[in-house]
Amino acid sequence: MNQLRLIAAIAERDVVRYTPAGIPIVSAKLQHSSEQVEASIPRQVDMEIAAVAAGEISGRFNRAALGEMFLFTGFLARKNRNSKSLVFHVTDFESITDH
Repeated sequence: MNQLRLIAAIAERDVVRYTPAGIPIVSAKLQHSSEQVEASIPRQVDMEIAAVAAGEISGRFNRAALGEMFLFTGFLARKNRNSKSLVFHVTDFESITDH
């Protein structure tokens, strides 16, 4: 199974681009910060992860507020066929910011 759920904020976002097939894609960088427990020891985790949203969700992703906290769901895949770098492909997200 390849499923990732991550609470993060959209730190940076590129403009919408389109694949040769006309599918809209938005690339972004997500910023995550949390405390995790590893080997019974608390560990501070701060990271930035490359993300993309394609198709119908790209419009909503493009309008999402920068800096707001969201719960992102999706999967990891290589950036391209020959790359070893991973990208988080966002398939859904929801706001978790208290209003």
